[in-house]
Parts: sequence; C-alpha cells; structure tokens
Amino acid sequence: MKDIIYKVSEEVERALLDEKPVVALESTVISHGLPYPGNIQTALKMEEVVRKEGSIPATIGVLNGVVTVGLSQKEIEYLADTNHTILKVGVGELDYAIGMEYSAATTVSATSWIANFFKIPIFATGGIGGVHRGVEKTWDVSQDMHSLGRIPMMVVCAGAKSILDLPKTLELLESYGVLTLGYQTDCFPAFYSRESPMKLAHTVQTPLDAAYVLMSRLKTGIPGGIVLCNPIPKEEAVPYEELESIINEAVIEADRNHIEKKAVTPFLLSRLSQKTGGRSLKANKALLFHNASLASKVAVEFGALRRRSKKTIGF
Repeated sequence: MKDIIYKVSEEVERALLDEKPVVALESTVISHGLPYPGNIQTALKMEEVVRKEGSIPATIGVLNGVVTVGLSQKEIEYLADTNHTILKVGVGELDYAIGMEYSAATTVSATSWIANFFKIPIFATGGIGGVHRGVEKTWDVSQDMHSLGRIPMMVVCAGAKSILDLPKTLELLESYGVLTLGYQTDCFPAFYSRESPMKLAHTVQTPLDAAYVLMSRLKTGIPGGIVLCNPIPKEEAVPYEELESIINEAVIEADRNHIEKKAVTPFLLSRLSQKTGGRSLKANKALLFHNASLASKVAVEFGALRRRSKKTIGF
C-alpha cells in the first residue's frame, strides 16, 4: 500500500482553495457503462459541458491504489481501455482497491464519499442505483441507497436506472431520509424515460432553487443527500410503456436462462440496446450531458450563495 492514497489535480485543488464551483463526476460510466472508445469521448464531453456552464469538473477514480480527484485525459483513457483490468467499486470496496493498489472506477456511492471528503457537495451522474427487481429473492440493493442516506451530497441524475424496481427504490429513498426533488417535473424519471407512474412530492424550478435547498441541508446538518431528478431531454427519451415492456421481457428471459447476480444488469442493458435499435445508448449519453449541465449551473448558484452567507454560517 502506498503512503499517498489521495491525489487532487492542480486545477481542482486551486478551484477548491479559491472557492470556485466544482462538480464531481464518477468513473464507472467510463470503464463499465459505455462501450469503447465512445466512453472516452463521453467522459471528456461531460467535463466540457461542466466547464461551459461555469464550473470545474472533478472526475474521480482510483489509479494503482491512489484515489484521484480530477482525472487527466490520459488517466480517463487508461480507465476506459478494455485491455486494462479495472475494478468497479462502491464505497464498501474502495479500501480494497487502495490497499491492493488496483485501478478502479468509482460508483455513485464511492464517488459521493470521496467528493464529500474533499468538500465537493454537487455530483452529476446518469442514474443512481437502487432496489433491483426480484429483491424479494435476491436482497439485491445498491450501496448507493445507503450512501445517499448518510452523505450530504446533491446528486443530479435522471432518476434511478430503469432496469431497477423504481417504486421500491423511491420508497427506500424516503425511508433513508433522502430528499428526492424533481427538476421542473413532478414525476420520478425512469432514466431513459422522462416520466413514470411514480409522483414526487417536491419540485424545484431553477438551479437557484436547488442551490437554496442544498444550502439548507448543509446548514441544518441533517444526514443524507438530495437526489435532484433531471428528466432526459424530450428528443432523446424512450416512452415509458415501451421501456417497461422490453425490460419485463428481458427479466423473464434472464430468469429462464439462470442469469443471476452481477450478470443480470449487463444482460438487461444489452437487451435494451438491441430492442431499441441503439436508442438507449444514445439516450444514455444525452442524459449524462444534460445532468452535467444542470449540476454545473447549480454549483455556480451554490457558490454565489456560499460566498454571500459565509460570514453567518461559517462555510
């Protein structure tokens, strides 16, 4: 194990010291979420979108046992290369990657923990993990749920991944004290779909509104995070009914072929891509950029709020 287990890029370190807005980005989408080489292009485009809206991107990953906040393009390319062995780690496995000096991509839970450690309160991703379908048999619940319930972080996403059990995921978020906000919507987005039958009790209309809510969460000290649900752009969305039909058929097929545990998710995603003629992959990229843009706007507003109120609340 190395003596140094954290590395922050000069750009991110300077931004944090100067209290400039910073947006955390995860690396699982690079190594495990999208095909090569589109994964590299997508990761770099997300950073570009964050910069365009006025914030500094901090893509997070683990390189040879060193947690890196603010990956360089070369480091992103390394994590994206399928010829390299890259672990996928949640917060529970993070120490394994560090201690054994492995390279790893960080999920929502690991990225949230690292970002919070470095006082970066806003994080953009595609969709959060949650309660898996068939949980009654498997007890398969993402670590994201537990992390969201204890880490004070605003996660900007297109809801939860649509292959999950969305009603149970939404219910568990409420049970864990996670504030789930709709951004200009009163529906819980279904990742590739803008709408779903699940309604949200609370919404915000502007990035400033979202920044006020985040500031309140940090001021009160209430544990847990905020999930800011940002529906996918209309032109890239897949209708909810079509999506559910494909997923239900794929779940039955997986069960019939005894596809279980970690093999289920890639199988379902593969079927989605096939059945939608590649629309799901295109939609995935679109929502990632959309979320990065909103997160950056919120970070800018939050930074302005923090500067104005620093004397009274001690940030």
